[in-house]
Amino acid sequence: MTGTELVIDTVTLTAGAHRLVEEASLTARPGKVIGLVGPNGSGKSSLLRTVYRVLRPATGRVAVDGTDAWSLPVRRLARTVAAVVQDSAADFDLTVREVVAMGRTPHKRLLDGDTPEDGDLIDSALAAVDAATLAERPFDRLSGGERQRVLIARALAQRPSLLVLDEPTNHLDIRHQLDVLGTLRRLPATVLVALHDLNLAAYYCDRLYVLCGGRVIASGPPAGVLTSELLAEVYGVTAEVTIHPRSGAPQVTFLPGEPHSAPSPARCAGG
Repeated sequence: MTGTELVIDTVTLTAGAHRLVEEASLTARPGKVIGLVGPNGSGKSSLLRTVYRVLRPATGRVAVDGTDAWSLPVRRLARTVAAVVQDSAADFDLTVREVVAMGRTPHKRLLDGDTPEDGDLIDSALAAVDAATLAERPFDRLSGGERQRVLIARALAQRPSLLVLDEPTNHLDIRHQLDVLGTLRRLPATVLVALHDLNLAAYYCDRLYVLCGGRVIASGPPAGVLTSELLAEVYGVTAEVTIHPRSGAPQVTFLPGEPHSAPSPARCAGG
């Protein structure tokens, strides 16, 4: 598993007359963790979908190591990009181990069985998300959090050079949130992840892109992006941002009793 470079260049996504994303640009360097943050409906999921080829850009380009992602053969794309999406409708009549083994499919020819190397990768992926004890359980009888961890394990078993995740900490308890994001942080792969929790994003991401109204309105290292002013303009909340004395990461403290204004229409104009 190695990292790859992802470049999203002035991408616009539409649904009929509605613009979901407008002229968004983003660069993810090999081996870095890039976070997408922003309110609901800001375009995060839509932008991720164009990377793993569910939504084709109306304009602009998505490039993986300099090659247009939409021109890559399906098999090559599957070996390069793995995706973990929100609320996957995956009701597999399979065991957990069989679901994780599906991540090895892009690396096989038709009817190939699992090799010892495949078995080791599957075991490693299950262990990485604390799901080894679930291996023989039916996938469709798992809790939401257990399913989420298994689907992340399937993506890890795929050994992609670019891993795209849409709210991967949904349904997870605090320990597993930290474990999963810590695993992503240690991967040599490039990681593009949409997160709602700003403190997790600040701690685990090398760089953040803030979306609002379908536009990228701020980007940079977390300490330079997460400010009280930006949170007021984008989320319409009052918050203090400090540097945590032990972690060294920005720490957002929300002040629900303080007066706040609605998100700025000037900053968030668009989709």
